[in-house]
Amino acid sequence: MNIPENLLYSSDHEWVRLEDNKAIIGITDYAQDALGDVVFVDLPNIGGMVDSGQSITEVESTKSVSDIYAPIPGKIVEVNHDLVDSPELLNDDPYGEGWICAIEMVDNSLVSELLTAEQYGELIES
Repeated sequence: MNIPENLLYSSDHEWVRLEDNKAIIGITDYAQDALGDVVFVDLPNIGGMVDSGQSITEVESTKSVSDIYAPIPGKIVEVNHDLVDSPELLNDDPYGEGWICAIEMVDNSLVSELLTAEQYGELIES
């Protein structure tokens, strides 16, 4: 299972890449593998405010429909429009071209509640 060291993780299987005051959000390799082939991504609305743990979007796969949760609170400032025509990017490149959205953080202190790669690895092994 691919767990990049330079990212942070939620216990709900989202990853976070910090860029200044923004957090780029996607789903982990573990999550995309569990979902199976992704066939549709309902992108979140730009400008919407989200709380940690709030569902921000849904991903439909050949197996199920799954909620994706905000790992940190903030305002959605970007979405990955490429996922509309190519939802399989979540499977093919979950840590790169398969990112879902960017959240402008309102409380940077909550970043400390996210998991390191090592902690996330321990979570999915248990």
